[in-house]
Amino acid sequence: GRQIFQPLHTLRSAEKELLPGFHQFEWQPALKNVSSSWDVGIINGLSGWTASVDDVPADTIARRFRYDVALVSALKDLEEDIMEGLRQRGLDDSTCTSGFTVVVKESCDGMGDVSEKHGSGPAVPEKAVRFSFTIMSISVRADGEEDAVTIFQEQKPNSELSCRPLCLMFVDESDHETLTAILGPVVAERKAMLESRLILSVGGLLRSFRFFFRGTGFDEKMVREMEGLEASGSTYVCTLCDSTRAEASKNMVLHSITRSHTENLERYEIWRTNPFSESAEELRDRVKGVSAKPFMETQTTLD
Repeated sequence: GRQIFQPLHTLRSAEKELLPGFHQFEWQPALKNVSSSWDVGIINGLSGWTASVDDVPADTIARRFRYDVALVSALKDLEEDIMEGLRQRGLDDSTCTSGFTVVVKESCDGMGDVSEKHGSGPAVPEKAVRFSFTIMSISVRADGEEDAVTIFQEQKPNSELSCRPLCLMFVDESDHETLTAILGPVVAERKAMLESRLILSVGGLLRSFRFFFRGTGFDEKMVREMEGLEASGSTYVCTLCDSTRAEASKNMVLHSITRSHTENLERYEIWRTNPFSESAEELRDRVKGVSAKPFMETQTTLD
């Protein structure tokens, strides 16, 4: 047969498309703050982190997928379910090329002590933390229709099988600085994806997806860590309001949700700068137990 010479990069690209887990996709508009290489596999957990002046370089081992690549892979795994969902709803798949909405549940928790009891491996911190996500539902609004129709719903949202690890790190979940350094870039990628649409081939046609993220898989310890609140021994017990232990024990009813991520940031600034030159006690009372910089807003909804 005729020999066709092709430049090496063309062959490389062709080769990549044959690899399992490789999917070509595009974001419109292109994602800000995210590396532009689309053939990424597992990356260093600290990549994407730009150290600021008061950060200490994090000395830890972390590995993660780029968030958008992991979501693409999860959607491609659900390709048959998506097509089946369209069929069951009587929707013509050739007209449903845009208007897809994906709801993602984020989860994060410590994995406890993972130290090697008697091995001779590398010295690593004894604790590990896993950040993962689950695709909860996919819906589509067909052209000209008012309401969106759900075409996929995860039947076992809390199962290990539907939960996909995004980032694994050797870190104690109460090490606020290291967590910030590792999950900061994940948050930046998530924020970028909220302002863009994913164009991906599903069932042989290019379709566009929007993503919504919900943080229902975080336990209270993790939420306190990410929002910069004092830990469990604090006088200020509530993750959502400013009540103290004493107040809460007297009054279980009149609770109002008063905290917001932005407000916590403002309080952290007050804690850091102490503009009124108060004593430590007065300062604590002013910021109601916010003592670190919050780095992740965990928007909860019912799971």
